[in-house]
Amino acid sequence: MKIEIAGQRAIVAGGSRGIGRAIALAFAEAGAGVSICARGAEALQATRGEIARHGGIAHAAVCDLSDAAAIPRYIAEAADTLGGIDILVNNASGFGTSDDEAGWAASISVDLLATVRATRAALPYLEKSEAGSILNISSISGFRASVRTPPYGAVKAAVLEYTLTQAAALARKNIRVNCIAPGSIEFPGGTWARAKANNPDLYGRILRSIPFGRLGRPEEIAQVALFLCSPLASWVTGQNIAVDGGQML
Repeated sequence: MKIEIAGQRAIVAGGSRGIGRAIALAFAEAGAGVSICARGAEALQATRGEIARHGGIAHAAVCDLSDAAAIPRYIAEAADTLGGIDILVNNASGFGTSDDEAGWAASISVDLLATVRATRAALPYLEKSEAGSILNISSISGFRASVRTPPYGAVKAAVLEYTLTQAAALARKNIRVNCIAPGSIEFPGGTWARAKANNPDLYGRILRSIPFGRLGRPEEIAQVALFLCSPLASWVTGQNIAVDGGQML
């Protein structure tokens, strides 16, 4: 089944690599104009080029999502380039792992507050859309104890709750809000690719916890994201969907 979102205008915050890149490319392939932001200019421009090859509007801008003032500037620029906003994907993560001030600050500022701020900045545009959609990217770490990464797990749990609250608050404005909680996803340069090289014991333990015997791919998250942001999911809101290959089983 081929999902079409032709003419839709999508923002993917944290869209230059990994899951965000895969979502941006899936949206572009389905016919959407796409804007992405991240901190690294080189990866952003490479992904923007990939998006552009699908023929629609392709926009990329450097944005530090931990900077409260930078987010509304980026959203406004992206909306101006795209001609509006129909879809907002909050994907960026500071991946705070250490149980100290730095770890908590990294997760709170990017995973949580950037999600809140980008949503707030995009709302005036989403309200003008015929069918606005917000998709937050959380983690299965938000469903259970996260001893190895306390800030990351706690903040991802907050993103799950925020999804429910926003879904209830925005339904009257015809805006759907959903969330994907990925399991362990492997891609070049990502957390699990580094763990495979530098911490094989951890990588092996995670690998053994997944019934299918492999880690997930970014494209497997992107396909669920495309469905949730498409007209096929027009009656789906307030849902937190784990895409983990049975890892939580």
